[in-house]
Amino acid sequence: MMLFRPVVLSFSGHDPSGGAGIQADIETLSSHQCHSASVITALTEQDTHNIKKCIPQSSENIISQATTLLADLAVNVFKIGLLGHHETVLAIYALLKQYPNIPVVLDPVLAAGGGACLANERLLSSIIDLLLPCTTVLTPNSHEARQLTGLDSLEECGLKLLAMGCRYVLITGTHEATDVVHNMMFYDGRLWETYSWERLPASYHGSGCTLASSIAALMAHGLDPIQAVAEAQEYTWNSLQSGYQISRGQYLPNRFFWVEGEA
Repeated sequence: MMLFRPVVLSFSGHDPSGGAGIQADIETLSSHQCHSASVITALTEQDTHNIKKCIPQSSENIISQATTLLADLAVNVFKIGLLGHHETVLAIYALLKQYPNIPVVLDPVLAAGGGACLANERLLSSIIDLLLPCTTVLTPNSHEARQLTGLDSLEECGLKLLAMGCRYVLITGTHEATDVVHNMMFYDGRLWETYSWERLPASYHGSGCTLASSIAALMAHGLDPIQAVAEAQEYTWNSLQSGYQISRGQYLPNRFFWVEGEA
């Protein structure tokens, strides 16, 4: 019997600790029965606490690797994470323009979970000018939404991000000082829906990667973005709720929680 596995091509950084970045994408996509193709945008020196160094890969290598994959694989969705350098944005933008019918899920990784800055002003401007207009679903946390827009109100941030070209925007609220986490979905020129989730006690390494990859996987299986966003939040919350700690750093999401639940 031939298995069907929709293909998601992920552009992201390599996290040697195994908690975030490309490994988080691969684990999440595999958990959703997708085939994960990947292009490394940057190598990093990091652990479960923070990133110490980001080493961007050459735009030529990124383009050549992706071009080879796209000539061979029927990619259903692009998922974009850590970029690391404005030239990486230029390379990915050139690829996206060649494949305008493939949906794009963009997790704008502007800082590490431990706080390290991962985007200077030139990189930020490149993301705003080139990638946002190509984005189907944008998944910034509240800090990233404010950094991308220069606004304070999250509702105003969401509306501006739509005006900047994104079709759907999900602003996550884990960084806000609230008892309950409120994630805000924007679509069609308005605040479409607010989702409320129990706040978990730990902090997590790779939660944003997990959420964006889950959305990409569900879209690859044919769900529309609104359905994918709703179901991906539930998957991510369960991954975090059953997360584990392998060091003194942040917890890691358990992206195969459902397998252990069946055991």
